[in-house]
Amino acid sequence: MTPSHSGIGMTSQRTRMRMVERLRQQGIRDEIVLSVMGEVPRHLFVDEALASRAYDDVSLPIGFGQTISNPHTVARMTELARAGGDLNKVLEIGTGCGYQCAVLARVAKTVHSVERLVQLTARARRHLRDARVLNARLRHGDGHMGMPTEAPFDVILMTAATTHVPKLLLEQLAVGGRMIFPMSKGGEQHLWVIERTAASYTEKRMDAAKFVPLLPGTG
Repeated sequence: MTPSHSGIGMTSQRTRMRMVERLRQQGIRDEIVLSVMGEVPRHLFVDEALASRAYDDVSLPIGFGQTISNPHTVARMTELARAGGDLNKVLEIGTGCGYQCAVLARVAKTVHSVERLVQLTARARRHLRDARVLNARLRHGDGHMGMPTEAPFDVILMTAATTHVPKLLLEQLAVGGRMIFPMSKGGEQHLWVIERTAASYTEKRMDAAKFVPLLPGTG
């Protein structure tokens, strides 16, 4: 799908504004995040056959057993990442179709994103180009490793679920930085926020979540 499809029918600005109002009713309070959610054309990041559902509050398939997260999840994770302040350098683990990356790119100076599947990496690059996102740096690689050469990061955001706190990624957080990630424990999955202090880390369990698992290696 190309940018020329924007602004018609179910992909119109009016449709996006209805999504934003729904996000507000669902508890998203950060007005900058709400504004960005209304600006980023989610329909560019899904298959054209699914464009009419792009602004519904549902996750949608993007191939290879992966999904684009529903708008509320994207907004909530971005809200947790911002924590009311501006961001400089962000690391995203799991580029997928590139939508969460595009949203983060509107609230951060630079976003570095790692995707393990080469086909999705290439597709996300096209999507981000179509959405005119210029401050995202994509890399095909194993998300478990992060990007140590670009560390430290203000925020590390994971879009796939882990079963433990990924220590290699924690080490790439700047002091005062936050990692937002879904973790599965005891058959349940929740978002967690870990903050790095000068001496250690603090962690807090947040909303219930539903993400595909974080897989090792590349494909």
